[in-house]
Amino acid sequence: MKSLAAWLRVVDKLSIIVGKSAAMLAAPMVLCLVYEVFARYLFNAPTVWSYDITYMIYGAHYLLGAAFTYYLRGHIRIDVFYNMFSPRGRNVVDVIGNVFIIVPVTLVLAISAHSMADDAWISQEVSQYSPWAPVLWPVKWAMALGFALLFLQCVVDCLRSIILLVKGEEL
Repeated sequence: MKSLAAWLRVVDKLSIIVGKSAAMLAAPMVLCLVYEVFARYLFNAPTVWSYDITYMIYGAHYLLGAAFTYYLRGHIRIDVFYNMFSPRGRNVVDVIGNVFIIVPVTLVLAISAHSMADDAWISQEVSQYSPWAPVLWPVKWAMALGFALLFLQCVVDCLRSIILLVKGEEL
């Protein structure tokens, strides 16, 4: 049980570190947007790279922070019904939701994102939405990592809920 508790803490710590690091991506994204606004409207010289950089940074920011948000229980939940249950009832809902919906869906997303990232790396896929045409594998690998971390954090949450139901104690 101690090794399981240690593994759960490792996944939590990884989610925290990656999530807080991903939060710092907001600053360069805003700088790119501000630069584009000034270049476009003050100097009449729009960039070819700003749109691509912005959506890539935002995608990485969003997906790399998903596991941390899940760890903080910050994702949307229908609390109106959830809060009507007892603590044990909430754990049952958490286990059912995790086992039958969240864990399978995040696993499929992680596997699919990994496949897309791998394909983008092998083919050196480029963006078709701008003349700059940057390679897409970095943002696709960020997606894969984000979904993989979200999957791990969901598994950890599920295990914690199961242990709480069975043993009556938290890990």
